[in-house]
Amino acid sequence: MTTKRKGIAIACLLSMALAGCMKAMPPEKPVPPAETVEPEEPAPPSPRMVASLQLTEQGRRLLEQGKADNAIRVLEQAISLYPDNGQNYYYLAEAWLKKGVVSEAKKFNQLAEMHLRDDTEWMNRVAQQANRIADIER
Repeated sequence: MTTKRKGIAIACLLSMALAGCMKAMPPEKPVPPAETVEPEEPAPPSPRMVASLQLTEQGRRLLEQGKADNAIRVLEQAISLYPDNGQNYYYLAEAWLKKGVVSEAKKFNQLAEMHLRDDTEWMNRVAQQANRIADIER
């Protein structure tokens, strides 16, 4: 055998010998996909909430018609069904203002402020109402 062929043969034997010494690599573990969190859909409004919102609208219309006593009755029903709706308190304050009972208007204005503090548009209305109440009290 020629030297060149001997070198190739030795290289091949060495490669095979080394390959037999190598440890088999364990298969890679599959990486689980990142958990995807589906956004939760908001819960549908409760029947009490829906009824309260309908009463709120009815009370608002009664106020527009100048029927403060009727509006107060309707808005109080709305609050009894769903007390977290701050608009009811705002409209009750308006109704009491129309009746000239400033102390009640002030009380309901403060409740409206508590319930509507996260709503900029409504807070502007509540602040304007509070200013009108303060002007009457002077």
